[in-house]
Amino acid sequence: MAQVTLNRIVKEYEGGVQAVKGIDLDIADHEFVVLVGPSGCGKSTTLRMIAGLEEISRGEIRIAGNVVNDIPPRDRDIAMVFQNYALYPHMSVYDNMAFGLMLRKFPKEEIRRRVENAARILDIGMLLDRKPKALSGGQRQRVAMGRAIVRDPKVFLFDEPLSNLDAKLRVQMRTEIKKVHQTVNTTTIYVTHDQVEAMTLADRVVVMNHGVIEQVGPPQELYHRPLTKFVAGFIGSPAMNFIPARLANGGAALNVVLPGGITLPVPEERSRRYAAYAGKEVLFGLRPEHLTEIRPNDHRPNLAHLQLTPEVVEPMGMETLVYTWLEGTEVSARIDPAVAAAPGQALPLAADMGQMHLIDPQTDRVI
Repeated sequence: MAQVTLNRIVKEYEGGVQAVKGIDLDIADHEFVVLVGPSGCGKSTTLRMIAGLEEISRGEIRIAGNVVNDIPPRDRDIAMVFQNYALYPHMSVYDNMAFGLMLRKFPKEEIRRRVENAARILDIGMLLDRKPKALSGGQRQRVAMGRAIVRDPKVFLFDEPLSNLDAKLRVQMRTEIKKVHQTVNTTTIYVTHDQVEAMTLADRVVVMNHGVIEQVGPPQELYHRPLTKFVAGFIGSPAMNFIPARLANGGAALNVVLPGGITLPVPEERSRRYAAYAGKEVLFGLRPEHLTEIRPNDHRPNLAHLQLTPEVVEPMGMETLVYTWLEGTEVSARIDPAVAAAPGQALPLAADMGQMHLIDPQTDRVI
């Protein structure tokens, strides 16, 4: 069993600066958890404290039920994969993967068995005699992963392992990492600033901001039910639209009134939830994929029609992104590429109000 538990973990630097501010997190055995957030949010510091590479200021870390605060990294039974690969240039791929086991005086046959098994999982068997300089970036990352796999640790730690790869290779390596986890099934903690990596890899995503955890949950839960403006804006690409609005009481129903007098009806099933905010200023949140072209025979419930004039049109092949401004606020929509859209020409759109979010501007909490 390799459960990882963080209890009120704090990392404080000289001068009282706190990089991590008392976070709690339980990671189950075999779970793949991704820590995600912008630079400086504390995610890498948290990972390094789990690894033993950063001293814990306060709190407690347990791995497989054992407190590891004062246990050195080599004795925590973890394996870490870094973004810079950290391969020995003078050693072959085989020796790079075997080196840790050699230091621990494993029998040669056991080392060979483990290296060949990891090479098979990662499809790098044909590279075992090469030096790192003869490998591509993706191959080097596979070797770094192989070096971790051969140790058969309780926990894998990944610190932004794909950040040095080009876009196409990152997509390929995301798939490889997911396949490896499904095969090896070891508890994995993965750090990235890329929300796409987080969404595609994780069983659960931990969104961090300014040293605290904003929300923890499965990717789809964070996408559809964010708790804060930060999570709503960080998860999803392009980011969610946030438009200053007023919640108006329109008799028996509520309406969201946007800049320029655009009025959108609130779905009836949400009226009770939002009733206390009638007459107040709010932030209206809607993802670009929920602001689309008007489709013939569209039977989606809670659609509201409006008209916007694009200022920028970005054809993307499988979709087109259009951007406009509402009294200083950028608004983006995602439409079918077959729709004729041009800058300066009015475009009829449909807003899926069943996917809307209202945010209290005083607290930045989703209502």
